[in-house]
Amino acid sequence: GRLEAVTQQMGYHPQYLDSFLKTQHYLMHMDGPLPFDCRHYIAIMAAARHQCRYLVNLHVLQFLRAGGDPQWLRGLDFIPPKLRNLNEINKILAHRPWLITKEHIEKLLKISEWSWSLAELVHAVVLLAHCHALTSFVFGCGCEQDEGSGGRGLLKPLSPGNQCFCEATTGNGCSQELLRIHRKRSLDSCMELDSLRERVQRIHVETEGREETRLLQQDREEGEGQEVEVGVQDANFIALTCLRGSPLTDTDGEVTGATNLACYMQDPDFGYQDFARRDEDQTQVFRVQDYSWEDHGFSLVNRLYSDIGHLLDEKFRMVDGLQSSAMAKRQGCEPSVFKRGIWNYIHCMFGIRYDDYDYAEVNQLLERMLKVYIKTVTCYPEKTNSEMFDRFWKQFKHSEKVHVNLLILEARMQAELLYALQAITQYMI
Repeated sequence: GRLEAVTQQMGYHPQYLDSFLKTQHYLMHMDGPLPFDCRHYIAIMAAARHQCRYLVNLHVLQFLRAGGDPQWLRGLDFIPPKLRNLNEINKILAHRPWLITKEHIEKLLKISEWSWSLAELVHAVVLLAHCHALTSFVFGCGCEQDEGSGGRGLLKPLSPGNQCFCEATTGNGCSQELLRIHRKRSLDSCMELDSLRERVQRIHVETEGREETRLLQQDREEGEGQEVEVGVQDANFIALTCLRGSPLTDTDGEVTGATNLACYMQDPDFGYQDFARRDEDQTQVFRVQDYSWEDHGFSLVNRLYSDIGHLLDEKFRMVDGLQSSAMAKRQGCEPSVFKRGIWNYIHCMFGIRYDDYDYAEVNQLLERMLKVYIKTVTCYPEKTNSEMFDRFWKQFKHSEKVHVNLLILEARMQAELLYALQAITQYMI
């Protein structure tokens, strides 16, 4: 299964993994405002902003499994305007969430043929924030696989030896039921991937056969050739060709080539800018005392997208409750103080401030290389490199490395949600 690398890393903290999988399953596969194929396409758009081939390829396969139109995989120019209109908020949320305003929300909700409902938009926003944050974890833990010549492959997957996910987590108290589910998912995913590969090969052969027939007929008609109509099988071939880049095959008959991520995003040069260097007149600092997850965001998201608020809240609390005594001891402080320093530092990079926190503690608690690593994984994860990874992680256990990346994932996700939900609240007022 393509998610094995992520689940294996999160398996060092099985209680969190269970909460994460429940949330992701609810977002992608349970009843909700958005159609299933649209959910996976939104995930593709979100992961593409950070050039995360691992997640893009995963959701392309899930998109096809959900019955999505293969033509959509040719890029944003081939999707319905309603989905394409989400591109602006996706771009801003991924890189500079403090720029989101109620005008962005109003533009999506305005009455027209392609307008969004409030419930649909909340579902989409949670999906975008979830996938943006997950790309940080993927790059931060080295889960990004080498997808061919265009793949990054800078970090090796940090699996403990050659153990599979089930073996790695059994000793950590992960339930047998959860392991059984993962074994089944992994087997099903592998079988489906093999089926897709066979389908690509079959369609490729049939397409070549039709092309040869067409050329022969063209010769017989003395140059007055006719164009081949693109049928369902041709469309599937186009889609799966887009998935793997070029329609080349290796000696084993597997499709090769890197995914072309540029087709899934516009304005690729738009990226993170330091919030501290902003124009003072342009943006105000976001104060948690005025709008917080506990007092405002939770109730809004839960009202418009039933039960997701409870799942997200459980996940936020779960990562806060993870044991980190050894990690904090290395930094010479209490576990809660160390975790709050990381959390508040991440929020500070997105312009979110806590009036009851002394930010001088951040420089005391977090050494320079740790801060550089956290900022890179949080703000531009695609720039994470092996040298940065190796220089920082020497004094930490592997489970502690994963713990820090889980803090980055959840803090970033909550930051994006706070800005988006505040803008929705302002629109509703």
